[in-house]
Formats: sequence, C-alpha cells, structure tokens
Amino acid sequence: MKRFTLSLVLILASAMYLNASKIVTDSIYSKTLNFTHKYNVYLPDGYDRSEQKYPVVYLLHGMYGGYSDWVKMGNMKLVADELISSGEACPMVIVMPNAGDWDIYKVQNGYFNVEGWAYEDFFFNEFMPEVEAKYRIKGDKGHRSIMGLSMGGGGCVVYCQKHPDMFSSCYAMSAWLDTKNLNEEKASQRDMLYMLNQSVRENSAIAFVENSDEATVEKLRSIKWFIDCGDEDHLLDQNVLFYQKMREKKIKAEFRVRNSGHNWEYWHTALKLALPFASRSFFD
Repeated sequence: MKRFTLSLVLILASAMYLNASKIVTDSIYSKTLNFTHKYNVYLPDGYDRSEQKYPVVYLLHGMYGGYSDWVKMGNMKLVADELISSGEACPMVIVMPNAGDWDIYKVQNGYFNVEGWAYEDFFFNEFMPEVEAKYRIKGDKGHRSIMGLSMGGGGCVVYCQKHPDMFSSCYAMSAWLDTKNLNEEKASQRDMLYMLNQSVRENSAIAFVENSDEATVEKLRSIKWFIDCGDEDHLLDQNVLFYQKMREKKIKAEFRVRNSGHNWEYWHTALKLALPFASRSFFD
C-alpha cells in the first residue's frame, strides 16, 4: 500500500511538473545593434501540449535593470500562474526584453534611438518579428499588449503613441514620461546617462499628447490605457500631468494612485492588476 501511494504521488508530481508553466531564456543577435541580446519568455501551462497561438504581453524593465528583473524581483511567474489559474487573466505568452544594464554611466540604457544605440529600430524591426515567429504568438494589435515599470513604463507609453496600430493596451507603472531638468552644461561629457535623459526628453510622452492633432488622438483612442503610480513616487507629478493631458484630449484612460513609492513591492502588486487588464483588452 505504501509503495502504491508513493508511486501515485510521484506520478501526480510528474504530471504537475510537465503541465506547469515555464520561463525560457533565449537570445537574439541584432544586426542593428551588433550585439547579442538575451530575453526571457513566460510560456503558460499547456503551451507544450497544444498547437494553439497565444496573445502576447511585452513586459519592460526599468533603469539599472535587465531582462531577468521581472522574474527575479517581480516574481512574475507566480503572479501569472495564479491569475491564469483563477481565470482572472487568459493564458498568454509574456516576453521580457533587455534594454539596459546596472552601469548606467558606461553602458547604454533605454528604449529609444540614440547615437550608437538604435534600440527602437531593433525592437520593432528585429526583436518583435523574430519572437513572434519563433513562439506561437498571435501577432496582431488585438492580441498584443505592452507594459513596464519606470523607464519601461515610459517606453511602453511612447511605443503605443508611435505605433497605435500594434497594441491593444498599455499599462504604465511609475512611468518615466519626461525629463525637464537635463543639465545642458554636461552635454560635452555625453556619458550614457546624459544620452538616456536626452532620449526621454526628446520622446516626451506628455508633449506627444499635448501636440497631437485630432487624427493622432483618434488613433490613441484605439488603445486601452492604464496609468499606475505610487503616492510617494518621485515620478507622480509626471504621471498626474500625463493623465490630465489625456483627459483634455478626451482619450480614455484608467488612473490609480496607490500607497508606496518607486519600488518592487509596488510593481509586484501592479502586475496583479496589469495582466488582467491586458487580458480584458485583447480582442478579435
């Protein structure tokens, strides 16, 4: 009897293991950047047992970070597993690209094109096409969402502003949306942090909304927007201003200010709201 019970436990444990979701670490060589980039992909339970295609979420990291942040510090696998298991989110593929490094002065960071770092070109012309061809992803606007924290929060907003035909929703967490205090005296230094700040200013998400004509505004209305920022976050004023500009243009967006600041505790809980939001925003 004991031997039978042990065998049953081992069989059930093996079945659970085979049926579980998983994180795959993959890489892509970029001709644009002349560099090999690693990235993580979350594959939901059932991916290996079917031929179906899945909607996709692009989950962006912040400054000082990299592609593994959401797995190691955001505990995203557990969050995604729980939400999909409970039915709060649909099964989806979650892609976590790399756009930086902890050494922000010597290594280029950021989601925008700057001198020697055409990351935005890489993302749309190389990264997305290869990932969506390699994995079973429904590569269309109705089944593609993007979200991120801080630098990645600003990145996902600007990507949707520039490519509204490609994303169904955008969830911005503690988003870095503009830079008003760029020190021109340091322009001669041209270190990597200066270039990053400059790229954020040149791609101001706030100015984009403010200067949008009616045709552009109409395209922005085709996206579901969610802005989420802590009440103690140093970027709160930017997020409030962005939301105000969206309201002025009558672009519908959800806005939340919750307790806490610019930290992983906040972004972990934000993800619990973000994945169901993306799921509700997918459409055929």
